[in-house]
Amino acid sequence: MDYQDHSTPGASRAIGTIVGSAVGDALGAPFEFQLGGAFRARFGDGTGEMCGGGGWDPGEATDDTQMAVLVGQSLLARSGLDLPDVFARFQRWAVSDPKDIGLQTEDVLTNGHPWDLAAAIHFQVNMYAAGNGSLMRAATSAVYFARTERRTSMDAARRIAALTHGDRAAWEGTAIFHDLIRTALTSKDTTPATILEAVPAALAEVHPDHRDRWATVLAPDWHPGLATEFNGAVWPCLGSALWALRTTSTFEDALAEAIDLGGDTDTVAAVTGALAGAAYGPTAIPPRWTTPLHVPLPGSATAPLHLPDLHHLALSLWQAPL
Repeated sequence: MDYQDHSTPGASRAIGTIVGSAVGDALGAPFEFQLGGAFRARFGDGTGEMCGGGGWDPGEATDDTQMAVLVGQSLLARSGLDLPDVFARFQRWAVSDPKDIGLQTEDVLTNGHPWDLAAAIHFQVNMYAAGNGSLMRAATSAVYFARTERRTSMDAARRIAALTHGDRAAWEGTAIFHDLIRTALTSKDTTPATILEAVPAALAEVHPDHRDRWATVLAPDWHPGLATEFNGAVWPCLGSALWALRTTSTFEDALAEAIDLGGDTDTVAAVTGALAGAAYGPTAIPPRWTTPLHVPLPGSATAPLHLPDLHHLALSLWQAPL
């Protein structure tokens, strides 16, 4: 895939965001719930391959990317944010036997409640909904809303997150991610430092009840060893992704660090891949990872998406009328 023909840096970085997220998802999936260090233990030369395993074919993207694609397709088909339409697409997907679906997300999408109540009712019953399931699928919406103002983009992130997650902590984490991607795609010269330096401005827009906790995990001196929850929770997931970006100097190394944390490796790597793809651009993503990449879409007549399809989706979202 030739990425050199795009007239604006933002368009190229939009591709990097969505392809980077999908690559991280597929690369990390075979290592999910393994102990830390499994990625480099398997690839002693440090290069890493789309190896498959754990029920996943080499290069196969999981629910993280599948749901992100559904969000992106809805935004394009409905010419903007149509929450009932997004929820309906999620529901069709959820009942079509995807290989993986979060327990909370599955309950919300199949509990029979309407789109604007299902997540809230789940939260009232379970009193916990701060998983990373809304963060994992946010690359496409972050690209679409990147050309809007900070508050507009962050509000859209919250509203999409609230479809499946009733805990505001998940909304705020997804909103922060939206703004970091917005900064990366709209800055003149984007580097990892551009994203890291944008954290305080995003935090200033976080709900006051949640700002301190988010400030802790996104601080420059935070590292995954300080996490107080499993990285399937939204706080250490985003915190670990920023840590991986902050402590490495290439797209490949950022993903290796993310996956080697163990735990929820596909989602931590998907979030890391989106941020690193936005920072470094699509040319930093090695072909050995993009060539086997494919995204099945259970419940859809659409054939699995491959690299050219993700390329087209990213550009369509970036260029869509707002």
